[in-house]
Amino acid sequence: MKIETVQRWVFAVILIHIGGSPTLALAAYSPHMEQIKHSSGVGLWIMSGVVGLATTAGVLLVHQRSLLSPWLILGILPMTVSAFYVF
Repeated sequence: MKIETVQRWVFAVILIHIGGSPTLALAAYSPHMEQIKHSSGVGLWIMSGVVGLATTAGVLLVHQRSLLSPWLILGILPMTVSAFYVF
């Protein structure tokens, strides 16, 4: 295996961890914040989707793939799951 391939995978895993943690935290906290103030809960909910999409797009760029990919669904998955509890 080439060193460039290993570097891409290592960077992708680090990017998933750094971007995925806030995405999951925002998606998990948005229903709790929505009970206190609706606009704050919706704001956190939207931010979780934006961070998730940016993380997924970053991983696709690291692997030199097209941004128009079905993998982008993975980026908004936490947002869609928490939508049931926010609304």
